[in-house]
Amino acid sequence: MVNITVQSIVVQSLNGMRTLLNGSDALRLPVILDELCINIVLGVSYHITYTDAGEIIEAAASFVLGAITKEALSIQQSFDISFTQVNTKPVPLSGNPGYVVGLPLRAGFQPQGSGIIQNTNKYNQLTILQSTPNQDCLAAQGARTPILFGYNMVSGCQLRITAAMKCQPLTQTLLDLLKGQSFPEYVASFGNSQAQDVLDWVPIIHLRTSEQSPCQIPISLEIEVKWTKYGSLVNPQARIVNVTATITTTTLKQLPPGRERTIPVTSSVVFTDISSPAEPGYKAWPTINVKLPFDFFFPFV
Repeated sequence: MVNITVQSIVVQSLNGMRTLLNGSDALRLPVILDELCINIVLGVSYHITYTDAGEIIEAAASFVLGAITKEALSIQQSFDISFTQVNTKPVPLSGNPGYVVGLPLRAGFQPQGSGIIQNTNKYNQLTILQSTPNQDCLAAQGARTPILFGYNMVSGCQLRITAAMKCQPLTQTLLDLLKGQSFPEYVASFGNSQAQDVLDWVPIIHLRTSEQSPCQIPISLEIEVKWTKYGSLVNPQARIVNVTATITTTTLKQLPPGRERTIPVTSSVVFTDISSPAEPGYKAWPTINVKLPFDFFFPFV
């Protein structure tokens, strides 16, 4: 048997302001004071810690207490529970099970013979180039913005090319600018896909469009995320089924000494709903297989 410890107590006033009580304060009991009933439980969050064998070793609860007037006919309470395996760091989810609009896409890598490895910062798992005020690509290196589910985004900068720039170093610099230092290999199908369930993750398909020339430099990264509604028609869940990353290149022509050229570099994300329209289904009429003896109608027939 594991005792439940009180992790925190927050008191909410009638106008919604919340105050965290000191750790030494004990859990307060409901009390009627004048026209108010105070210390009413408005919400409880439970946190369970367990071992890899499934044994619960710790349980904690966080309370939100509030006040209501005597005239209140009903109150709204909220309860939630989270589980964490001991000696592991939980990775924040982006939905349960389906993605929630506005939360970041969950992505990671898969080393050989392992599950999916994710960055503990959920806003840094799948990102694109972030636009900067000066629009200088070389000054914007390292500035990233997370890809949020359901949000189509476009960002970019201007690249100033001089005659002294070489093709190969410039190509690598632009790839790092567009894809970041560590572009992931997989994206979670659901907002709560577990790292050990590799089949619940979608591989990112890489495409490249280029011209025939000695020097090709990347100038755009287009990410298309295809998703579908999954589950009940009453409460459909967003499920990602395909992710494509397309790099577009252009020809870099040698400039005369002292000349410069400016080209735009862009990143974009598009979410496409490929759900099939819901259609009503009807059961087929039952067939009656009746066999009568050959002399059933004798002597009339």
